[in-house]
Amino acid sequence: MARTAIVERETRETRIRVEVDLDGQGRHRIQTPLPFLSHMLDQLGRHGMLDLTVEATGDTEIDGHHTTEDLGITLGQAVSKALGDRAGIRRYGSATLPMDEACVTCAIDLSGRPYFVWRVPLPKAKVGDFDVELAEVFFEGFARGCGCNLHVHLVEGQVLHHILEIAWKSFARALRQAVELDPRSTDIPSTKGVLVD
Repeated sequence: MARTAIVERETRETRIRVEVDLDGQGRHRIQTPLPFLSHMLDQLGRHGMLDLTVEATGDTEIDGHHTTEDLGITLGQAVSKALGDRAGIRRYGSATLPMDEACVTCAIDLSGRPYFVWRVPLPKAKVGDFDVELAEVFFEGFARGCGCNLHVHLVEGQVLHHILEIAWKSFARALRQAVELDPRSTDIPSTKGVLVD
């Protein structure tokens, strides 16, 4: 059974369309008005082995907050929809990855319960035109939309571009692991017998 989903979200501030295939080959087509965010979503598709199509517009003449948050929420909803009842998945995933001087750990539990922890201290700054504080906004939106427990921790880092990029790559690898089908089980991976309401 294909584990795919299309989710659209439209508000007075943004218009988002996300298409995802959890069993893809890392093919991606990303169109957002925020070039750095588009670059990070490219990383997510490639390193998460997701086939990912994103079309996003938003009120970036104000700033990138609404577009980034709504994209995180919509992507999370698409992943959740593609997972269905979450039977047979590994459920948990984690990755600690380096990029030059930077290193980030990401851990995820596709529990059906949204909870988010961000331990990545960043200054008020920009990478290109992207406010670095919006990385936290994206990941929090994803955790909410997907119904997952997501922790992101900075181990080491100096260069903001490296810190953000390896945060997205570690997230991609952790998500890839968590959504994988477990060849040893077809059951819901919970003693409750359910991961989503």
